[in-house]
Amino acid sequence: MVEVVQADYANPQHGQDIIELMDTYSRDPMGGGAPLDDNVKANLVKELAKIPHAYSILCYVDGKPAALANCFEAFSTFKCKPLINIHDVVVVDTFRGLNLSQKLLAKVEEVALERGCCKITLEVLEGNEIARNCYRKFGFSGYELDPKMGNALFWQKIL
Repeated sequence: MVEVVQADYANPQHGQDIIELMDTYSRDPMGGGAPLDDNVKANLVKELAKIPHAYSILCYVDGKPAALANCFEAFSTFKCKPLINIHDVVVVDTFRGLNLSQKLLAKVEEVALERGCCKITLEVLEGNEIARNCYRKFGFSGYELDPKMGNALFWQKIL
């Protein structure tokens, strides 16, 4: 049985499951290939709970934590409406092939529509073909304003 729920950050089981799934993701080459820092494990859920525009979607298979999406509401100045950015998507190896990513994304979209959002954004590594195919299947595509200028790039500056 598959169950998809919006996480309650005050629920200790949901908190434990978020940490377990994030650590699994962090250890994967697509998540950096190293375990989560102990400080992150101890504080992530508490810090997420402080952010009113954050939400997480958990997916359980037969009661076991199998997938996670961490999301943040932002704002589109071009549409003058809120948007949702999916920051993390995790599907545990042993549960892949069960269409869980599509179920997660559907729930993310449901919450985004409830919030009156104009779009959902995410970042994906170029080399992560499995994730790219999953996102395409759900309707995501590269972002561009003018095809002559090309797709938007996601950059960072570590502080």
